Amino acid sequence: MNKRVYGVIGISSIMSNWNADFSGYPKTISTGEVFGSDKALKYPMKKMWESQGEKVLYIKSMKLFEGKKGQVDLGPRSLKERYEHIFNETDLKKCKDSKKVLTNLFSSIDVKNFGATFAEEGNNISITGAVQIGQGFNKYEDSYAEEQQILSPFRDASDKGNKDKEEAKSTTLGTKIVSNEAHYFYPFTINPLAYSEFVALGVTEGYMEEDYHKFKEVALCSATSFATNSKVGCENEFALFVETQPTLYLPNLSEYISFEKGSDKNTVTINRDCSDMLNSLRDKIISVEVYYNPYTTIIEADIKGMKKYNIFTKQEV
Repeated sequence: MNKRVYGVIGISSIMSNWNADFSGYPKTISTGEVFGSDKALKYPMKKMWESQGEKVLYIKSMKLFEGKKGQVDLGPRSLKERYEHIFNETDLKKCKDSKKVLTNLFSSIDVKNFGATFAEEGNNISITGAVQIGQGFNKYEDSYAEEQQILSPFRDASDKGNKDKEEAKSTTLGTKIVSNEAHYFYPFTINPLAYSEFVALGVTEGYMEEDYHKFKEVALCSATSFATNSKVGCENEFALFVETQPTLYLPNLSEYISFEKGSDKNTVTINRDCSDMLNSLRDKIISVEVYYNPYTTIIEADIKGMKKYNIFTKQEV
């Protein structure tokens, strides 16, 4: 692929929890700003790729194994076990062919996009990904956390010595924490030259146009497709793709985007500074595309040649 790509991916979260910290509340920085980590965005992308039959290395998978006293336990695979599972290897420790390991790693779609740190005995490999995704900050100022009490259908039978018989008979309580509403905007860049060294080694053909299209597909719908209890209500609502010549370097584009809540439709604005910057570089820009939910959102931008598409139908608006 002979171009760079800069862009922004927007995720809406309505009465759901896009990315929780260890307390269960939406992640925040020290100033109180709500944000989502790059891992929160990559995970549904990997799950979607996996459901499509692609090889995905860095994702949790379970196995049954023999535990203490002959019992059978359920637990997650190690990285070594995951590698052996998807590449049909008997024992990674016995593999002394680093070229084969590298070739296998690059055949995994998540490694091909996001890179890898593969620190296993005899194979200590680091790959800087062609696709780099930053932290996604919430741009909706009136976002706050909602805490819901949940009644379980079962009593707590763990405390057999509970003297309060009424309490012992009662069912247990749980808590579900969600955001009333949040709108996260993630910056990303794609540098196909990141794998030049590995191309020279003959372990990959490099980052190809096909790889970019596969990334673009999940960037537009993986959050919407990923429905767990806490993620129902999280949807892809916006994406900006700026394709440029390989020698053009652009700043973090999410810094130039604002969100405004409306009574009928919300407004996502690509501000004047960003529009002026992209307009002044038209001779080095191949295309500018915006995908959005036209049923809930209005796009404000003044970028020459920009095309707008329905994020669901992929039809031009």
